[in-house]
Amino acid sequence: MKVDYAERLKQLPPYLFEEIDKAKQKAINEGRPIIDLGVGDPDTPTPDIIIKKLQEAVQDPSTHQYALNRGLSALREEMAVWYKKRFGIDLDPATEVLPLLGSKEGIAHVPLAFINPGDEVLIPDPGYPPYTSGTIFAGGKAHFMPLLKENNFLPDLDAIDKDTAKRCKLMHLNYPNNPTGAVCDKAFYEKAVKFARENNIMICSDAAYTEMSFDGYRPMSFLEIDRAKEVGIEFHSLSKTFNMTGWRVGMAVGNAEMLNGLGKVKANIDSGIFTAVQIAAIEALKHADQVKETMNKIYTERRNVLAEGLKEAGWDVKAPLATFYLWAPVFGNYDSFSLAKDMLEKADIIVTPGNGFGKSGEGYIRMAMTVGPKQLKEAVARIKKVFFK
Repeated sequence: MKVDYAERLKQLPPYLFEEIDKAKQKAINEGRPIIDLGVGDPDTPTPDIIIKKLQEAVQDPSTHQYALNRGLSALREEMAVWYKKRFGIDLDPATEVLPLLGSKEGIAHVPLAFINPGDEVLIPDPGYPPYTSGTIFAGGKAHFMPLLKENNFLPDLDAIDKDTAKRCKLMHLNYPNNPTGAVCDKAFYEKAVKFARENNIMICSDAAYTEMSFDGYRPMSFLEIDRAKEVGIEFHSLSKTFNMTGWRVGMAVGNAEMLNGLGKVKANIDSGIFTAVQIAAIEALKHADQVKETMNKIYTERRNVLAEGLKEAGWDVKAPLATFYLWAPVFGNYDSFSLAKDMLEKADIIVTPGNGFGKSGEGYIRMAMTVGPKQLKEAVARIKKVFFK
């Protein structure tokens, strides 16, 4: 039998992190002392208080059945409480909060609810790959918004011509940003909401990294802007904030009609989050401030070790105000891929080439600060020895 993939799969670029994982496994199998700064997967364990709540919940047989697709009411209520406390936003847990199997799942599925074949979607470039793959799966067309250094890695909404804007139905935004580590201010969100209202565009704001910030900087929510809830929803996740990447818990909040559409898609695709995990997620949100303080101390130290060490070595890098990513410009005669290749082959360090996140990512590599200070110091020493002799 000949297996022929659907056109939607043929349109997808190679999923970057699968390729990185293959390179990593090959190097490990060769016995090399790899330092992995590739994928943004926290290395520290989920806090004990969350694990203990899961252990307790999983002993209850009632948690073993199919979960409610829209999640436990107690979880939706706790998510609304957290949003109110963190951002000052009032949410109706019944209609304006939707638990997800991680924010990636919701981001990838939301185009299925609103995008018809041929509809256009505004996508940041470089950007998180599911913005593009979700659009392709829905039969939509991606219109990329370059994130450039000269514009502080913000999309230039004024550069989008009127005809294009009128053809677009949805726009993805992501701040603090992956992969660039860039942040935005209230003025940008205000401009985005105005742009969306004028052009009848739905906004999907990916806010997965708002709880990972440094130097007193406090990222805001897109929904804090007046009338933002009229035009969009925001995705959030427990993955990075609570070291729960494998647990698959996230949320979408905001516009009730958009969430209802996403909920209809999910009802036909998945069966909700394991109930015991939902109960543990409630416990996590109740201790959000405590966990955030602990984690940000860890990542502040790591950021300083990596950024300051690379600067001292001679690499012109900028320490991020948020996220655990360092977006570093290439140097010499390197491009993104060749530098990432030499980092692995000559220094046994895995990094992510910027062009893997989109055309505008060329000229950069991304380093994830998901190893401890000792390994980061070793990475800096190797880079200095190999590239900045």
